[in-house]
Amino acid sequence: MTKSIMQPMEPKQCYNCGRRTEIEVHHIYAGTANRRISDANGFWVYLCARCHRGNNMCAQYGDLGYRLKQECQEEFEKDHTRQEFMKLIGRNYLDE
Repeated sequence: MTKSIMQPMEPKQCYNCGRRTEIEVHHIYAGTANRRISDANGFWVYLCARCHRGNNMCAQYGDLGYRLKQECQEEFEKDHTRQEFMKLIGRNYLDE
């Protein structure tokens, strides 16, 4: 797994709330194919168990899940084009 483009590897803390306990890796773009893409491109963050499994993640499409998708795309597009992102993920999260 490539290092996250969203946050440093250390310290391991929740990207959302800053907690440093019960930390899990959250793949921002889920599903079998997208998980591999997320691993290869650093599209993941640390989340605490409460944020990772909370109501705001709601099957990856809750407020937090969607915000992470937008922020990840913004971060990727600092060094890449929108077309490159679309080729990887197949959806634009910034103009919706």
